[in-house]
Amino acid sequence: MNFTLTPEQEAIRTSVMKLCEPFGDDYWLKKDREGGWPEDFHQAMASAGWLGVTTPREYGGHGLGITEAAVMIQAIGECGGGMTAVAAEAKYIYGLNPVVVFGTDEQKRRWLPPQVQGKEKNCFAITEPDAGLNTLRLKTMAVRNGDHYVMTGRKVWISSAQVADKMLILARTTPLEEVKKPTFGLSLFYTDIDRKYVELREIDKMGRKAVDSNLMFIDGLPVPVEDRIGEEGKGFQYVLHGMNTERILVGAGVLGLGRCALARATKYAKERIVFGRPIGQNQAIQHPLAESWMELEAANLMIYHAASLYDQGKPCGAEANAAKYLATEAAFKACDTAVMTHGGHGYAKDHHVERYLRECLIPRIAVVSQEMIKCFVAEKVLGLPKSY
Repeated sequence: MNFTLTPEQEAIRTSVMKLCEPFGDDYWLKKDREGGWPEDFHQAMASAGWLGVTTPREYGGHGLGITEAAVMIQAIGECGGGMTAVAAEAKYIYGLNPVVVFGTDEQKRRWLPPQVQGKEKNCFAITEPDAGLNTLRLKTMAVRNGDHYVMTGRKVWISSAQVADKMLILARTTPLEEVKKPTFGLSLFYTDIDRKYVELREIDKMGRKAVDSNLMFIDGLPVPVEDRIGEEGKGFQYVLHGMNTERILVGAGVLGLGRCALARATKYAKERIVFGRPIGQNQAIQHPLAESWMELEAANLMIYHAASLYDQGKPCGAEANAAKYLATEAAFKACDTAVMTHGGHGYAKDHHVERYLRECLIPRIAVVSQEMIKCFVAEKVLGLPKSY
């Protein structure tokens, strides 16, 4: 078993990092202060073809695996953009996974090329205010009316909805009380965000200002039947299929951020002179940095192990969840260590590490909490009773 990058994968990493060079720390610091969708960065990624890294060639993509996507997303996270840059691009891979896997040829030809080319933007509308991670209890309804559905409900923490043209949305098409199992009766749609029926309210948050997060209110949105993915009532299964890719790529992105923080802290430790010597000569500075390197590298192995299993078509739920968990914890420690290595300067925005620390908190909460991952592993891997 060898997780050393192939020459082709190394070429992807090099190419993406070179593409990211004009979008360094100062670019992302400005975005952090002022907000505004990173359109120039997004278009640069689209023009280079990276939004279609896993999209089949016949629909305008490269047709590569999740392993190559992880290489790409990790490089983005490592270049100073952190989870803001990752969030702007990763969802074009995992967000459209159900379309690639379960969509018809007509749907793929209609939906995928505009996304790959950067002509359309999308958002991922699953979470609801009253349901949170309990997706089976979501209340958004889509009622069939001839050749379309009428959709009504609320969603929350919907990223980039302010600039999105399309949304991948999960809704109930059969009321919960009328299905044999809660997993039945949920349908998945990829449809237009028609502002006549959809109201968005942006959430002011502590980080990732350039990628908006929103409350979404849907009131009577007409959704054509041809915008439904797969069979009616089987949407939850389609969403589950994409969750493993989501966890792998979020893990890859936050690991890139951890590496970025570690590199900046190490550089500072070499240059900062106190009491006539570089602070990096002191073991109290050395040891946390060394620990962070080891923890990041260990998490990196789990990311590529999970990606390899996925690309081989093998079960990878435990590995994908573990990859996200381990990468997030390692990155959090690396970012915290970077702030403490800088001392008082670590609290200053101009040194960037405080931004890294704020951003690495995001994957500790989303796309699934660290606690829920531990529950999953306890139940599915260790065979312990379900705790919730």
